[in-house]
Amino acid sequence: MKKPVQSLSQLVSTMDSLLRTGEINDYPGAVNGLQIQNSGAVTRIIAAVDACEEVIQQSSRVPGTLLIVHHGLFWNGVQTLTGAHYRKIKAAMDGDLAVYSSHLPLDLHPKLGNNVLLARALGLTEIKPALEIKGQAVGVMGRIRPIKRNEFSERLSGVIGSDVHLAPGGPEIIKTVLVVTGGAGGEVVRSASLGADAFVTGEGPHWTYTASEELGVNLFYAGHYATETFGVKALASLIASKVGLPWSFLDHPTGL
Repeated sequence: MKKPVQSLSQLVSTMDSLLRTGEINDYPGAVNGLQIQNSGAVTRIIAAVDACEEVIQQSSRVPGTLLIVHHGLFWNGVQTLTGAHYRKIKAAMDGDLAVYSSHLPLDLHPKLGNNVLLARALGLTEIKPALEIKGQAVGVMGRIRPIKRNEFSERLSGVIGSDVHLAPGGPEIIKTVLVVTGGAGGEVVRSASLGADAFVTGEGPHWTYTASEELGVNLFYAGHYATETFGVKALASLIASKVGLPWSFLDHPTGL
């Protein structure tokens, strides 16, 4: 049976339009959109959080693969084609691998975003965009049926599938929650100004723990990687279902 084949350019156009890639401000190293093209034909889609060497090597084993990631290849800016960077680019090109990356456009998407999907999984209601980064609201804030702090921590751990570290600086009973996935712990001051009982993020600097105590906010460090698996899975699933391609998630957790 012949494998279904789709046009890379059409898939990229669909994702760019869906995510508003050209409209969203981001950090310079994000380089959102298509980062490596292939021969133009796509036979399967793989989703992953990071375009690290292991992910690139595994994804390159089947020619015609489209790899969708949250953290792309160029976070360190302009790099020489040496060492690991050379090996990644060579593996992708030798394996006819296309790489598409979406950072803040995927974080803040109202349906496919890391933040809104994690918020919904936690049972938040009245979810609204919150916390401006790079000129746009990136996180979300919502209400939750009153829940004890420790019970909420257990719920969060169950949703992300890993342990959660809690800085218990806020009220024992949680009613309002701010969600900003990834490395947003440094926004704890602004989370307090928004009136959040709890701030869920991935990780943060050392000082944010004591700051949460002083500001009266429960700060949940749920893991940078663990909180950012939602968006790439949702995007890959949606695109694959639209065009009839198989897709899978390549899990390469960092533990951070």
